[in-house]
Amino acid sequence: MDNQAEVRDFLRTRRDRITPEQAGIVGGGRRRLPGLRREEVAMLAGMSSDYYAKMERGNLAGVSPEVLDALARALRLDEAETEHLHDLARAANPSPGRRRSGPPRSTVRSSLQRFLDAITGAPAWIVNQRGDILATNPLARALLAPLLEDPDARNNGARFIFLCPAARTFYPQWERAADASAANLRTAVGRNPRDKDLTDLIGELAARSDAFSSRWAAHAVRLHRTGTKHIHHPDVGDLEFVYEGVELPDHPGWTLYAYTSEAGSPTEERVKLLGSLAATAGDGRAAAPVLRPDDRDALTEG
Repeated sequence: MDNQAEVRDFLRTRRDRITPEQAGIVGGGRRRLPGLRREEVAMLAGMSSDYYAKMERGNLAGVSPEVLDALARALRLDEAETEHLHDLARAANPSPGRRRSGPPRSTVRSSLQRFLDAITGAPAWIVNQRGDILATNPLARALLAPLLEDPDARNNGARFIFLCPAARTFYPQWERAADASAANLRTAVGRNPRDKDLTDLIGELAARSDAFSSRWAAHAVRLHRTGTKHIHHPDVGDLEFVYEGVELPDHPGWTLYAYTSEAGSPTEERVKLLGSLAATAGDGRAAAPVLRPDDRDALTEG
């Protein structure tokens, strides 16, 4: 990805969304364009107009973390946006002594799979930064069957959302799921702008989905740690979960997600039914997906 273009568009879109009134600027007057002027952002961040103009042209070389934090406050960035700004700056200032990482891990070690399988009361699975599903427990395999069995998705959540018609039924709040998916990829590419598999996926989605392209242009980012998720499963109906995501330190870019429901809720009963159906189906639906080292799209970690 072009880091300077990423920086330029990210800062411009953040500046455009803030009104003078929101920033506490008195007497902003009539404006041809929405948002703050560059010199107003510079004033709020405590820097010269020329320095901020250089940054908004995409040049973050040599910008200190303190200056980035001041800019984040001026632009009212949230936690995810602030982290993204720092990621973009790190990409613009690569450490000369930084060692190249080894080849990405492509398989889940057996002890980690056993850990997943030991989680019996909730769907749990592992994804990489691109949204490739790398391993599941039996409940997750049953829950995610529409995604995992769709050949166009190729075990990838973003492909399923933007390229597979079944996703609009599977996710009743599809617009929200689509917003989150695009923002997750934008966050990931900020952290790893030179990941070819990641940028190839983004290019594929941009070429094939107008819904993705419009969201990508918004430069939204997010931290996908916890939240609620609504799913309509073809076998058991409507489900409402609270999810938690835990990053795996030994596998940079990998996250373990678990979906839980309230005790005694309809979702809890339907998840139990889903587990029973998967256990008695005898068709392998309860098993973890078959992960092949030569399947780059489904396996390669970003």
